Amino acid sequence: MNRLALPLTLLFVTLGVLAMAPVLSGPFPSQAVSEGVSIALDAPAPDAAQSPGEISAVDPRSGLIDYNEIDRRIAALMEDDAMVGLAVAVMENGEITFARGYGETVHQSGDPVSIDTVFRWASLSKGVAATMIALLARDGALSLDAPVSRFAPSLRLPGSSQMEVTIAELLSHRLGIERNALDNRLEADEDPYTLRTALAGHRVACPPGTCFRYQNVGFDAASEIVEDVTGLSYEAAVQRRLFQPLGMRTASISRQGLFDSPSWALSHSGTGEEVPVVEPYYRVPAAGGVNGSIRDLAIWMRAQVNGAPNIIPPSILATVHRPVVRTEREDRRNSRYAARISNTRYALGWRVYDYAGHTVLTHRGAVRGYRAMIMIDPALRSGVAVLWNSGTGRPFGIPMDIFDQLYGLPDANWIDPEAATRAADSAG
Repeated sequence: MNRLALPLTLLFVTLGVLAMAPVLSGPFPSQAVSEGVSIALDAPAPDAAQSPGEISAVDPRSGLIDYNEIDRRIAALMEDDAMVGLAVAVMENGEITFARGYGETVHQSGDPVSIDTVFRWASLSKGVAATMIALLARDGALSLDAPVSRFAPSLRLPGSSQMEVTIAELLSHRLGIERNALDNRLEADEDPYTLRTALAGHRVACPPGTCFRYQNVGFDAASEIVEDVTGLSYEAAVQRRLFQPLGMRTASISRQGLFDSPSWALSHSGTGEEVPVVEPYYRVPAAGGVNGSIRDLAIWMRAQVNGAPNIIPPSILATVHRPVVRTEREDRRNSRYAARISNTRYALGWRVYDYAGHTVLTHRGAVRGYRAMIMIDPALRSGVAVLWNSGTGRPFGIPMDIFDQLYGLPDANWIDPEAATRAADSAG
């Protein structure tokens, strides 16, 4: 028996150690922690399907859009001498189903546009500003019904109406002054804060709050509001609240941000000639300062159909998407698409159209050498976004062609201006 005692003891000890191994493995405080040293551990990677910054690999295509034909039409468009580079993204059922770059970042450079090439978003920036301010309102930091003067002291309007004009009226271009007020002086490099004060002497169009007149200098009081409330620069506040949480990795709000991008598209004229990237509209960042790739614009587009509810809740989408004023001038501007577009209105930073009986959210952007377009059907959770780096307007037809297919409408080939003219004549 004594001869067996030692082996049996060792066996029991071994079994005991194995049984206690999960407990003995920790967790225990490290020596570093006991000495007050902070240890930063890498957070686990989020599930790609749950991350708002990822473009899903799931293909929820409806079967209504002929992507091969759209690709062929865009490739033909790129043969136009006025075209240099372009990127497009399509969303169906809340997921990105198509994203591609075409052409070059610089004319005859051989440097291809990819889905991560950065362009200027121009006036698509206004929807970002409206969303940012709506979030601050939800936080209780301000009210959309508060007078603009409470947060943006540089804004002066005829008859001191800045004391009455609300933030919501600012974001929907209802300041009561004639459209594009002092844009010419902004483009001559005058300071936007000085120009906003000078608006006090501008021509009156209507009583404040009663009519739509598109603005850039005045609208950018929105950036001043954000800075006043947050204590941050406008770019830092938007990065922290929107771009970074959404995973928009290429998005920025400055000319330097554009220049620092690993791939960015240089601006070109309507004849395809290279032109310098100029500063003025970066100085009104809420009105026209955002840069970003088509990947990031696709992420932004998906967020508009409740694709990131923890970052932009449905209540915020309802607030900024709700139309508040008619825009009759926009009806005339869209005369080329009169067979499709009617009853144009403006919400907060977004346009709202009736498109062949469907309600769509949309906005165009144009700044020297860059153009942008986004169009979304919230009911179908589908949309199209396009960015390009030249002054031609032909790509504005890309969303129209895609939505015509989505809605089962007759093919008008809006991308081809000759075909579109023939279709318009035929319609009437």
